[in-house]
Amino acid sequence: MKRIMVLGVSAGVGKSTFARKMGEALQLNVYHLDALYWKPGWVEASLEEFKDAQREIVKKENWIIEGNYSKTFDIRSKRADTIIYLELPRYICLYRAVKRWLMNIGKTRSDMGAECKEKLDWEFLKYIYTTYKSRKRNMKERLHTLQIYDHINEIIYLRSKYEIKSYLDSLQREKDRSFIIHS
Repeated sequence: MKRIMVLGVSAGVGKSTFARKMGEALQLNVYHLDALYWKPGWVEASLEEFKDAQREIVKKENWIIEGNYSKTFDIRSKRADTIIYLELPRYICLYRAVKRWLMNIGKTRSDMGAECKEKLDWEFLKYIYTTYKSRKRNMKERLHTLQIYDHINEIIYLRSKYEIKSYLDSLQREKDRSFIIHS
């Protein structure tokens, strides 16, 4: 695992936190697509700027890129060797989106663009609720088509908080074991 895409069924599924913890365990740089897409004050980057930023990252030998952004999916998937897909129930995604907002009111998260203070509105919650099933179906189809690529060694599906925690714990154990062996 050198070039990893972290995807999820919805906002609030935990992609950013998962990618950060994975980056720590594997000692890889993590790139958050929200931080590339959103300019200060919630101004959207142009599609070309957004694509160019990703093209520069995927040239690197090692990376974890977190985020969905289907319009630029192909840039990452053409270089990724591992894809990790997080899928938790819709109610957890909604709960976490609200919790994230409450915990970060007036702050800009590290996985977000500069000067993009945490916000939450009805439209965003409605988006999570109304698009969940179709996004789940579309992601399943998209991941299925990626199985034909030889450079993708593994597509990992994590569908519960337990599976996510167990996977991260196994990466940390492997890192600790490697540290002991090499010390």
